[in-house]
Amino acid sequence: MSDGLLLFAPVGLPLAGAALTAMLRRHRHICRWTMEITVLLLAFASLQLFLKVREGYILTTRFGGWPEPFAISFRGDSFGATLVLVTGLLALAAMIYARADIGARRRHAGFDPLFLGMLAAVNGAFLTGDLFNLYVWFELMLVTALGLITLDRRREQLDGAFRYAALSMVGATFILLGIAFIFAETGVLEMVEIGKQLAGRELTLSLVTGGALIFAGFALKSGLFPLYFWLPASYPTAPITASAIFAGLLTKAGFYACVRVMVTLFGVQTLPGFPLMFALVAAGTMLMCVLGALAQTDLRRLLSWHIIAQVGYMAMGLAIASAIGIQSAIFYMVHSMIVQTNLFLVAGAMARADGTFDVRLAGGIVRSQPLLALLAAVPILSLAGIPPFSGFWAKFMVIRSSFAVGLGWLGAVALFVSLLTIISMGSVWAQAFWQSRAAGLRARRVPPAMLMAIGLLSAATLLIGLFPDTLWGIAGDAALATGARR
Repeated sequence: MSDGLLLFAPVGLPLAGAALTAMLRRHRHICRWTMEITVLLLAFASLQLFLKVREGYILTTRFGGWPEPFAISFRGDSFGATLVLVTGLLALAAMIYARADIGARRRHAGFDPLFLGMLAAVNGAFLTGDLFNLYVWFELMLVTALGLITLDRRREQLDGAFRYAALSMVGATFILLGIAFIFAETGVLEMVEIGKQLAGRELTLSLVTGGALIFAGFALKSGLFPLYFWLPASYPTAPITASAIFAGLLTKAGFYACVRVMVTLFGVQTLPGFPLMFALVAAGTMLMCVLGALAQTDLRRLLSWHIIAQVGYMAMGLAIASAIGIQSAIFYMVHSMIVQTNLFLVAGAMARADGTFDVRLAGGIVRSQPLLALLAAVPILSLAGIPPFSGFWAKFMVIRSSFAVGLGWLGAVALFVSLLTIISMGSVWAQAFWQSRAAGLRARRVPPAMLMAIGLLSAATLLIGLFPDTLWGIAGDAALATGARR
């Protein structure tokens, strides 16, 4: 396979699959098989791209033969290829889980093309080389996410979709204005080329304004403080398979864009006052959202608050403003993508077993569903940061890096939030899994497809926890690919 085809495959395959499943959606079995074959091919192509990049290559290609600065370019480096590989893994788990969660009505409503369209948009954002098309892929993410949120046409879904759409349009406006400022100053859109032009150049008010607007737009899409309130109102309303893929991909794609813009374009160290702003944003995100999680009894909403809180840990990497900080953030991002997707899959399996998402009413899963309890313990303990799971290493590395650069107060906030996370997830385990089952609540069988999907991601979490050096090295290469300075 040529380099250009290999680079385009993680986007082109799901786009083609989305078109096919849209045409075949009245034939649900053919539609399902088409989606599943597409995801398998996507996972294989993602692995091949990752292995190629790990050999030391940076793949680049341009489409349409357009001249600079309008060329549509793709760039596959260690950062983008790593996240595309994780996307392939999450898509594989969601595909398996969907066999039990997505029935004929939801497939007829368009689940398969929307799901594949979202995968294409996420991979497009991870692999695009130019700033404007980064914005375009995020808008495609928004369209597919709104379709998945409203799949069942319930009132709460429409309300959640409205909030998501309204805030996303505000973010899109910020991003477009920021791109206009930067294009007016540089005359190019390719991110690496912009970074070369701005290296060592005195920053003007126009450039700083453009950078701040773009960061604000992508921070909103990441759910960073204080622009996070739309997420807990929208993510829990979608079908659980869609919520899981949202948890793993959407906010992480937003944070990926923040890193690309702040580091590749500007070099976060060169923007006056920005590292301190990132530190305050990270601290506010962690504190406010873990407190929000503690107040929830619906497991989907509780996990939605934890999604945002975990992005706060990643934002600490931008505050640290060095290659080691970005490396820690990327390690945390990969861990979080896997664990948070898995936790939503666990929530769906728990609801299938007990008939409720309310942790106060559920119970007895350890005794009635021991295999589910065993598999669920892995992401629960990992989110809480218990060794030797991946969450322990992710928190250890980002907190250690903050103390090393003199941001001890931020590290102390992260430690305090970690304690509250342990309390939150400990409460979930005690109520939903350990306590006796509520009177009149009968245990139901959890489909094997759900257990297989949860087991796949739990195994990935265990591997990261047992061999953290491997991911740490990959994250280091990804950090250097962003242009972060040592």
